[in-house]
Amino acid sequence: MMLAGGLLLALSAGLAQAGELRGTGDLGIAVERAKGSLQWLDTTHKTVLGRIEGLGDLSHASAVFSRDARYAYVFGRDGGLTKVDLLTGKIVNRIIQSGNSIGGAISQDGRYIAAANYTPGGVKIFDAETLELVVDIPAWSEELKGLSRVVGLEDATDNRFVFSLFDAGEIWIADLSDDPKQPKLTKFKNIGREPYDALVTPDARWYIAGLFGEDGIAVLDLWQPEKGVRRALPDYGRGQEKLPVYKMPHLETWAVSGNLAFIPGVGRHEVVIVDIETWQKVGTIPVAGQPVFVMARPDGRQLWVNFAFPHYDTVQVIDVPSRQIVHTMKPGKAVLHMEFTPRGEAVWLSVRDGNRLEVYDTRSFRKLTELPADAPSGIFFTSRAHRFGL
Repeated sequence: MMLAGGLLLALSAGLAQAGELRGTGDLGIAVERAKGSLQWLDTTHKTVLGRIEGLGDLSHASAVFSRDARYAYVFGRDGGLTKVDLLTGKIVNRIIQSGNSIGGAISQDGRYIAAANYTPGGVKIFDAETLELVVDIPAWSEELKGLSRVVGLEDATDNRFVFSLFDAGEIWIADLSDDPKQPKLTKFKNIGREPYDALVTPDARWYIAGLFGEDGIAVLDLWQPEKGVRRALPDYGRGQEKLPVYKMPHLETWAVSGNLAFIPGVGRHEVVIVDIETWQKVGTIPVAGQPVFVMARPDGRQLWVNFAFPHYDTVQVIDVPSRQIVHTMKPGKAVLHMEFTPRGEAVWLSVRDGNRLEVYDTRSFRKLTELPADAPSGIFFTSRAHRFGL
């Protein structure tokens, strides 16, 4: 009996301990930029676990995740880099690493965090564990005789970071594979005027930079960087009519399905279809307004599109095989961002002016729930931890 009693006691203790354990694969954050805080999210139960405060200026904030999906690294516009523990909902560390930052990335092995800076121009790389500075890469331009603002910072294979110099019109690769403190830099000049944003395709092969100063995009094959940067889509941009652009589209989440990429038309009410094999435009899909994000459900079957003002209350869903709009909804003013759950059965929307997050079933388009949030903007789930370019 004593043995049985001891065993029961041990089992009870084990169950109690097990009850305290949980994974992080269904967690995430939503940015409340006006308050400088995050909503701490559970996507399985579709709930808010709490609010995490004290992150500074979160205008245009973005986040990446540690490879164990426990920590979020949040990049603020004020140059803040904040490490957040998603198991405890607490800030682990926070530094001010620059005067004006525009996002970042995490290395392939998860050991390094890179931040892209406007002020001063350049990239700083930090130890992911301690946030101690590993190396500072000033974006010095001989043509400018000064530093250039850096945009479109992306992670690639072999612990490389790729980024664009907005003012200098250059693309650089920083290779940390041999010595992170002295990364090997490869510079590509004259890639086009004013690259404003960029992406890496899901297979980490192609780095694509959009150009603000002229039409077209710059394409770099990261499997064969020695071939240099080439130009593509000469008609992609504002065109000769210089159409008004209410908000530049975000490139980082270009939707890729099979060998096709679906990209937001600049200043136009259309989604542009591009064949990745040739980088030629192969079609367009008319939509309700100027697209900001064109995001593919994880299986690639659907595209969800939101829009710039004045159509920023609308979201449309495109069926990829038929290239037809199959659903239009109006969740409310200022739908700023969308994020799919890891396998895409649901999508979360931030409705800034409605002060709420909304969750939809992607099969039926039925709204599943609403959650209060203070002027939410970006939504980021931990499933990003295991994908390139996010």
